[in-house]
Amino acid sequence: MAAETKAKKSSKAGSPVKNRNSPKQEKQILVIVESPGKVKTIEKYLGPSYNVKASMGHLIDLPKSRTAIDVDHDFEPEYITVRGRAKILKELQTDAKKSGKVLLACDNDREGEAIAWHLRNSINAKTEQVPIERISFNEITPQAVKDAVLNPRTIDEAKVSAQKARRVLDRLVGYNLSPLLWKKVKNGLSAGRVQSVALRLICEREKEVENFIPEEYWTLEADFKSGKSVYTAQLALWNNSKPELKNETEVNAIMDKIKNNDCIVSDVRETDKTIRPKAPFTTSQLQQTAANRLGFTSRKTMQVAQQLYEGVSIGSSRVGLITYMRTDSVRIAKTAIEDVRVWLGKNYPDELPEKPAEYTVGKNAQDAHEAIRPTYTEYTPDSIKEYLTKDQHRLYAIIWERFVSSQMSNAKSRTISVDIKVICGSGPQAEEGIFRVSGTKLLEKGFYKVIKLLASREESSGSCPSLKVNDMVKVEKFYSEQHFTQGPARYSDASIVRTLEEKGIGRPSTYASIISVLLDRYYVTRSNKQLVPTVLGKLINDVLVEHFQLYVDSDFTASMETKLDEVEESRVSWPEMIREFWYPFKTAVDEVSKNIESYKGTLDEVTEYSCEKCGKPLVKKLGRFGFFLACSGFPECRNTKSIPLARCPKCSGDIVARKTKGKGKEFYGCTNYPECDFISHFKPVNQDCPKCGFFMVEKYDKKHGAHKICINPACDYLHSAEDE
Repeated sequence: MAAETKAKKSSKAGSPVKNRNSPKQEKQILVIVESPGKVKTIEKYLGPSYNVKASMGHLIDLPKSRTAIDVDHDFEPEYITVRGRAKILKELQTDAKKSGKVLLACDNDREGEAIAWHLRNSINAKTEQVPIERISFNEITPQAVKDAVLNPRTIDEAKVSAQKARRVLDRLVGYNLSPLLWKKVKNGLSAGRVQSVALRLICEREKEVENFIPEEYWTLEADFKSGKSVYTAQLALWNNSKPELKNETEVNAIMDKIKNNDCIVSDVRETDKTIRPKAPFTTSQLQQTAANRLGFTSRKTMQVAQQLYEGVSIGSSRVGLITYMRTDSVRIAKTAIEDVRVWLGKNYPDELPEKPAEYTVGKNAQDAHEAIRPTYTEYTPDSIKEYLTKDQHRLYAIIWERFVSSQMSNAKSRTISVDIKVICGSGPQAEEGIFRVSGTKLLEKGFYKVIKLLASREESSGSCPSLKVNDMVKVEKFYSEQHFTQGPARYSDASIVRTLEEKGIGRPSTYASIISVLLDRYYVTRSNKQLVPTVLGKLINDVLVEHFQLYVDSDFTASMETKLDEVEESRVSWPEMIREFWYPFKTAVDEVSKNIESYKGTLDEVTEYSCEKCGKPLVKKLGRFGFFLACSGFPECRNTKSIPLARCPKCSGDIVARKTKGKGKEFYGCTNYPECDFISHFKPVNQDCPKCGFFMVEKYDKKHGAHKICINPACDYLHSAEDE
């Protein structure tokens, strides 16, 4: 029950903050946060003298119905109360009037600063009698909140200007490109400044995937016996060159030459390696690791991280478990370093370095926040597991492991590589092969002692071959295997975030939303955790690249991010930055609008199907969520239906894509349901099995990659044994 003990300690440490107003002052202090998830946590820390309310995000913003940017007067934005938020704003204004003071505790980033700025202005518009101050904290713990309340600051106007510049920039791009797409491609489309660049990256990678032609190659391994031990080694060299085995015939020829020949250990090499722990997580690193290790999407990672940050009930106490999760820095607070070193001194004294480890902050990092870390090292993943959901526990575990291990001693490993030589024939015609076997073992575990979920291959201490130079070994068995060269992999959540970060596109707060917007607009879909552009996404990208190449260029977009940073650093005025961008961009939009040909209807295709309502032909159309069938008699007849993907093997009905209730997971079922209950969880491909006539489906697994098999479990055509 270490967690409950710690919870009690932290509860005492965070005893309610006393109202610093006059003793006669009985009015509460109003604390406004962004998210309702923080309210309960902060209320417990501050006590009855404080009234904690949530703004629910932005209350003041640009209207959706029009551009609302005055381009002739320094691009001044026209702000309004967000639709549906007027009641919340009015309640906050009323509460402010009754309060002795207002503390704006929005997130400590550009968006949070802008929300605080709008709230201050809105409250001042109703009453100027109430003092308003800005507070911020990097973690929601008793001490951090208490310190923030006791040390208020003014609103950072430069940070507000940077947010305003981004908002104006995105509005000008989106509200000028989108109408162009409506006019020339399809109604309802939209284009974003940063999302369009990400879409271009995904589409360009897809072209590489489609154009890749796999080539066959083979590998050869053999079992070598030495005494009672058997070692499996791979052919590494043939006649002093890397073997290029293009087909089975070449492999068999080498096997025939090698068998029955003496083999000798020709070389044994030992290599010691020092393995440094990795730095604590930044936002992008957390998203990448959660995608690779836990299978989380970027959106899910940020949602779960938000829950951990805002506060979780641990026993009778409620505490924020991690620091702010939108950061590009690996910097760690001095108090956190002291905390983890005390914990390591008690639990892993042999792995505690003399000095704390320091990590270099990236050159593009804003360094506004610390790295993502646990607020209390003593809250180990196992000690609080019962209080967390499965997803919360797994994400917290990798954050805790990464941070704690970052302050531990290095690990050391030893790799032993053995070369086994075989000489075939004699004299000038003799041929020589080298088979190689390696093994790695950890000499010192170091930081790996706290690693569980983040364990890597390096930690797996395998057995090393115990062979010596000149030992004679005998070939026991050969293993030859056919392979095909792998083309470039499609982007996943992890790899697109890594690429965006490397290219300087977007910021920690935007990575997840960039991917989400592309998925929501159906420009991109997920297939086997890979991001695949749709036909619509490819068309949009082609139009933007052809006519707006500069504005969907990654280098140009990265330069705009740099200029936004300069606005935040008060080195550039935001209207000047927007002016430099706007006039060339507007000229390009006007020019393209006059000259671009219309793409409307180019993807429509007449089909063999007839409308069951009026008898006219059905046309294949591209809609908001992909292709569908629509009556050519529109608008008189508005009949639509899903496109049949295959014939039902049970009743000869049509197999169409469907979605489950709730999570909306896609599956493929018969249109004659409920009379016919046939379903498939794998997408049909436009191909029937030549052996049994059932339809083929597309499957994916790590062993075989993407492949096609027959849906009939009784059919062995391209059917893997695991599926029988």
